[in-house]
Amino acid sequence: MTNDFTLAYWCVLMAAILPMVCAYIAKSGGMGRSKEQGGFDNHDPRAWLQQQTGVQARANAAQANSFEALPFFIGAVVIAHQLGAAQPWLDLLAVLFVLLRGVYIALYVADKATARSMVWAAGMLVNVWILFLGYR
Repeated sequence: MTNDFTLAYWCVLMAAILPMVCAYIAKSGGMGRSKEQGGFDNHDPRAWLQQQTGVQARANAAQANSFEALPFFIGAVVIAHQLGAAQPWLDLLAVLFVLLRGVYIALYVADKATARSMVWAAGMLVNVWILFLGYR
């Protein structure tokens, strides 16, 4: 095992940023409008987000799911590194996971529920694969 900051570790950072992308999408519909006009309320953002529908509501749900997926991905990457998994495979699978999460978010926002669920399942399988990559 090396002390290099691997591509898989960079993918952990990218996966951690994805919920922020979702938050921006969720809040963007209310930016630039006053609270009285239904604009984003930074004093009580959760209450404002709960009142949203459509794209904003789906982006907020994608944000929550992205946070939910993050601990398992981080753990799987760290465990795979600790077990000495083949770095090229680990990097490839980590990139694939992040790409699948990006597609998942896009499908969630676009309200493509069946395709979104299939991509979620694929991401979960990739994450399990990462977890066991170093298993001997």
